[in-house]
Amino acid sequence: MSEPIISFRDAVKEFPARGPRRRRHRPQRAGAVRAVDGVTLDIAAGEVFGVIGYSGAGKSTLVRLVNALETTTAGSVVVDGTDLSGLSEARLRPVRAGIGMIFQQFNLLRSRTAAGNVAYPLEVAGWSKADRDARVAELLEFVGIADKADSYPSALSGGQKQRVGIARALATNPRILLADEATSALDPETTADVLALLQRVNRELGITVVVITHEMEVVRSICHRVAVMERGRVVELGDAYQVFSAPQQAVTRRFVASALRDRPSPAVLRRLRGRHPGRIVTVRIDEVSGSSAQVMEVLADRGVHGTIVYGGITEVAERPYGSLTLELVGSDTEVSAALAGLHAVTAVVDHGTAAAPLEDQSDGRRDTTGVGHDGGTPSASGDLRVRPHRPGGGPFGGPTGLVEGNDR
Repeated sequence: MSEPIISFRDAVKEFPARGPRRRRHRPQRAGAVRAVDGVTLDIAAGEVFGVIGYSGAGKSTLVRLVNALETTTAGSVVVDGTDLSGLSEARLRPVRAGIGMIFQQFNLLRSRTAAGNVAYPLEVAGWSKADRDARVAELLEFVGIADKADSYPSALSGGQKQRVGIARALATNPRILLADEATSALDPETTADVLALLQRVNRELGITVVVITHEMEVVRSICHRVAVMERGRVVELGDAYQVFSAPQQAVTRRFVASALRDRPSPAVLRRLRGRHPGRIVTVRIDEVSGSSAQVMEVLADRGVHGTIVYGGITEVAERPYGSLTLELVGSDTEVSAALAGLHAVTAVVDHGTAAAPLEDQSDGRRDTTGVGHDGGTPSASGDLRVRPHRPGGGPFGGPTGLVEGNDR
């Protein structure tokens, strides 16, 4: 990992509360609410770093420590080599000039056009009109709304407003871009477009992007690394692919399940067993443990017929990951040999058969909806169906999709 551009060291942020509050983990001031609780982590220059957590986890407070909109109660935050602790507003200005920020509700000035909104930070920074005009035109072209330069926010869609927000955040050539729930108010297709734009910002401009979100789908799509927060603490930290493929904490497993939905729920398993009398198993598909080709090769070598009845394979950090649920048909000896072979190449959950069902002993990461990723209902025809999943492409040469068989 390259040198950190943002470093937290045992960072604590407390807010006053009306009454006393007790915390088991560490002492705090009487009557204080600890929003950030002893966070230590580094964010490398040039990466897309995600901070994810449910409402009240402390993620938005954490990001506000980066640009000193909030100051630490204890510990330190170092941004681009400058320790922000105790800095005056005058000394914070040059640090903030290197940090752009976009928001869930866009925060555009209603009285200004798209061009006027992008120009505003340049006016504050004292740029000449000629330089401002050139920079604004360049940025609106970069974010794809050059034709909306003279439009007011009231005439723009949510996606267009967020593009204006991104252009404004980039106006002064920052090294860091903070995105606080930047896609939460957008529809799925517009979210995909905005996330693709943030990837361009990172790749083409070399800007470090810190994404604050409660949506694991956002992390799956664009983040290199991710920190999972709960009750003000970072409970899991690592490479996005590793966090997806081997989540260690219960809160992380819930987030991963919400993004993938690739494993059958108990209700879906009951329907699968009702229609498929063979052995039902779920196998993990990733670039380390096993590919779909390896799984099918193991089955063929043991003389077992495998039919995909449920599952999904998608991309995490541009690498394949997901699960397939199969019906295995063969003699008891052949199926036992196939299960042993599958265990040798990947993680396997054996659900048994309709006559002898087995309880799921997996890590709890499962689809709790019993429906497809896009909210549709499973196929009633018994035909295999692959439905498109956005954003991103498929890891095996085709579109990413949720695969469903006859699971009613």
